Parts: sequence; structure tokens; C-alpha cells
Amino acid sequence: MENTIKKEERKVEYSELIYDLIFVYIIGRNNSLLHDISGGFVAPGMFLAYILCTLAVIQIWNFTTFYINMYGRNGLRDHVFMFINMYLLYFMAEGTRVHWQEYRVQNHTAWAAILINIGMQYLIELRNHKDSKRETGIIKRMMFVLFGEAAIVLAAVPIYYITGMEIALAAILFGIFVTMFSGSKNRTASVDFAHLSERAMLYVVFTFGEMIIAISSYFEGRINFSTVYFSLMAFLIVVGLFLSYGTLYDSILDREMKTSGMGYMLIHVFLIFALNNITAALEFMHSEEVELWPKIIFLIVSFLIYYAFLFMTGKYAKLKCRPSKAFCIKMLLTAVSFVVIMLVLRNNMKLNIAVTVVYVFAVYLVMHWIGRVSKTK
Repeated sequence: MENTIKKEERKVEYSELIYDLIFVYIIGRNNSLLHDISGGFVAPGMFLAYILCTLAVIQIWNFTTFYINMYGRNGLRDHVFMFINMYLLYFMAEGTRVHWQEYRVQNHTAWAAILINIGMQYLIELRNHKDSKRETGIIKRMMFVLFGEAAIVLAAVPIYYITGMEIALAAILFGIFVTMFSGSKNRTASVDFAHLSERAMLYVVFTFGEMIIAISSYFEGRINFSTVYFSLMAFLIVVGLFLSYGTLYDSILDREMKTSGMGYMLIHVFLIFALNNITAALEFMHSEEVELWPKIIFLIVSFLIYYAFLFMTGKYAKLKCRPSKAFCIKMLLTAVSFVVIMLVLRNNMKLNIAVTVVYVFAVYLVMHWIGRVSKTK
């Protein structure tokens, strides 16, 4: 018979919050790559670097959080491994800059070392579950993901210098798709979903914090009607986005659900990525360096990605709050209307940002209504 250990409800520890603070710093470093404007938009190389760095960092946080949720004991060993990764993240972040090619070795070495660090925690944990075939299988699959991705990251450096090919994205995709496959194998994994969802929520809150800091740039220069208008609209957008996610977390999400949690965490990889994009898009709104079409398209796509993945969390909603086919059609039509109006009004930034506010709060009101339904008997 397999050895099963009854797990108590896990609380978010102070060490986890301290660990998250390093990601606040890295979010800012990654977003700084989008300030290199060339030809009316972000230089292609910088945009690719931004995508790679942002996804890589979110994925690292994801791997760490999942390990702590499953096997963390808040002991000395966990703290040592966690603080080592925090220190390595500084080296990884330092390589996130405009001339990122010159720091490729530093960035990739730190990135791989972090993945190996997390993989070693699983390896050490393996001895505690020798009698559980299920737990052993989960641990081995996660070790394969982590060590496999680390190998691709390390190989990316010589491959680039020899052939000029950039395969770092392949490492991230390897991690994503193999984790998805592992998730299908781990459907019965007994994660503490309440803890996992709370950790994801806290990362989202930190991301919103960076967004609030970013829109402070609207106040640069003289204060006039335009400054007040755009800053107010940008602030309302942040508030509306936050309220939608907050309603999801507080009222709609079934935090007692029995799930492997991997799908939920993968959704948050892209949801947080979309929030980072929205942060940059809001900064672009009042920038004269960024041309009209790239600015509008980037803004629209960022919002659509955010809401697409937000609605995907409906899989983890309470039974009475699960999205129906009619709901999905309504949200799709609302999104299409938003896109059409934004494109029609593309030459008027004042109306454009106002339309965005209306769209954001329209979605929030729908989420709020669903949240109220969940509280009815």
C-alpha cells in the first residue's frame, strides 16, 4: 500500500513573501527592455529579449511555488535553497539590459543554476517518498522538466555563438509543454490548492504594484488637463483589472478543489505576462516616440490575452460559476466590439483610453455579477 501523508492546510510563509520581492525588482528590469524604441516601436531584438526574460522569470517563480506547495516544510533546507535562488536571480536580472547579448553567459548560467537548484530539491525529496509510487512519479517527472530545461538553457549559449541561432525560447516551451503533460499524469496529485491559488494571487498583486508605479510617468512634466485626464484613465484601468481578478479570487474560484494545480499555474504564467504587457502598453499611450498602429495593436492584444487567460480560470470556478457557452459568446462579442471601436477611434487617444476604461469595467461588472451568484444559496 502506498504511503500517504495527510497534509494540513498550508499557510503562506514570510519567507515566500520575501522571495517574491526579488520578482518585483525583476519585473521592472524586464519592462525596461521595452523602453528601447526604434522605428516607432520596440526594437525587434529587445522585444524578443523581453518575452524570453519575462516568461523565464515567471516560470521560475511557478516551479518554486509548486515545489513549496507539494513538499516545502518551511525548514532550514528550504530557506537555504530559496535564498540561493534569490541571489542567483540578481545575476539573471543584471543580464537583462539593452545590450543583453553581452551578458548572455551570465544570464543563462544563472537561469540554469536556478532550475538545477529547484531540481535538486526534488531529488533530495525523492528519498522521503520511496514507498509511494504516485509521489515518486510526480517527483521524477518534475526533475525531468527542470534538469531538461536547464540543459537546453546551457546549450543555448554555445549554439548561439557557433550558429547564431537563439534557442532559449525552446527551453521555455520545453518547460511549459512537458509540465502540461506532467499535469495530465498528476491529476490525482494532492496539492494544497488554497495555498497555490493564494501564492498566484500575491504574484498578481505584486505585478499590479509595478503597473501602478509605471503609470506615475503620466505625471512627469507640467500638470494640465491632458495629464490629469490620461493619468485618471490609466488609474481606472488598473483598478478595473484588479477588481476583476480580485472578484475571481474572492468569490468565484473554488479554492477547495482537488486538482494537480499545474494547469492553474500555467494559466497564471501567461496572465501575469499579459499584465506586464498592459503595463508597457499604458506607458506607450502617452509616448510620442511610439507610432500609432503598433501602440494600438499592442494595447489591444495585451488586454485580449489577459482576459482570455482570466476566463480560462473558469475551469477552477465553483460549480454554479462555471462559464456557460452563452457567457463565452457574450464575452467574445464584447471583445470584438472593443477591438473594432479601438481601431475606428485609433487617431483619438483621449477617446481610445476612455473606451478601454469602459471595456475593463464592463467585464468587471459581469465578474461581479457572477461573484454575487456564487454567494446565493
